[in-house]
Amino acid sequence: MSDNPAELPDDPDDNATRVFVGHRELLFSVVYNLLGSVSDTEDVLQETWLAWARRVRQPHAPEIDNPRAYLVRIAVNQALARQATISRRRETYIGPWLPEPLITQVPEALDTPQAAQAMDAAESALRNESVSMALLVILETLTPLERAVFVLHEVFGYAHTEISEILGRSPSAIRQLAHRAREHVQARRPRYQADPHLQQQVTERFVAAALGGDIADLMSLLAPDVTMWTDGGGKVRSALRPVTGRDKVARLLNGYATSRLPEALDIRYRHVNGDPSAVVFSGDSPYAVMVMDLNPSNDQVTDIYLVTNPDKLSRVRLEGLHDEGALENGPARENGPAREIEPARDIEPVRDEEPDSDG
Repeated sequence: MSDNPAELPDDPDDNATRVFVGHRELLFSVVYNLLGSVSDTEDVLQETWLAWARRVRQPHAPEIDNPRAYLVRIAVNQALARQATISRRRETYIGPWLPEPLITQVPEALDTPQAAQAMDAAESALRNESVSMALLVILETLTPLERAVFVLHEVFGYAHTEISEILGRSPSAIRQLAHRAREHVQARRPRYQADPHLQQQVTERFVAAALGGDIADLMSLLAPDVTMWTDGGGKVRSALRPVTGRDKVARLLNGYATSRLPEALDIRYRHVNGDPSAVVFSGDSPYAVMVMDLNPSNDQVTDIYLVTNPDKLSRVRLEGLHDEGALENGPARENGPAREIEPARDIEPVRDEEPDSDG
């Protein structure tokens, strides 16, 4: 039998396969929240599958009472073991590192009382935010253990005693890690879930203003202290550090619009890491993913995450985006040729090679 879970045979008698596949979605969610990389997550799941298969196929091995807990423990510890390799890779990464964009499904509307009762609103909001680009960026500033405890407790609802068994730490140590992680996250990102429809409208206006030359509308959408992260990974020219401030961000966006973009762009709107976002294509190739975070008090854009590193866009595909991705009356096309957007030209572009010292 193949050791690759993606190629597992459809054999109802293979209990090891059925159990693993049944928990794969949970394992992917946990590990992705720990690592922020789809490719690393897939590698960890492969290692988890191999460890699980070896264990359950041992002759005369005692039965595992709780396969879900066993698999989560393997996956989390495999992810933590991988952190050293990831940290060394990040040290040589060129420019800001952003999580790999994950195209997610649009949440289904709770249009009946039964559906509303079936899904707790607070838990839904927490789980939606758990994979948001903004929160993943903050989780990067935690220690690996703090991040593991935060994700398991705050996102997936594990008790401290359960986490202590997963991580091999005492419950008191887990509680201390949870407290530090929660304070760190809340200080940088107060709990706030933007209205998806409003966030979608702001995203559409922002993209139209940034690429279409409406500087007045662009400036009105940007918060005074807005920060923009551009992740090109050294493979696509981008700012080497985060750029902060309305004027500087506007100049940077203008630089992309005036000199970097292909003549014709196909802009699709999809949920990326749970948030309404812009997915940009040049022909059939992914060109960029742009995610925005809003201020809860005035709905201005406070953070912009622009991923252009082609390695992180390799899983973004145009097919499948036509029906759900394009929005009516938006700058994208439904069918036919992509719309050409005239770039803005009345703000001097910021120079990427010499980013501002306070950016």
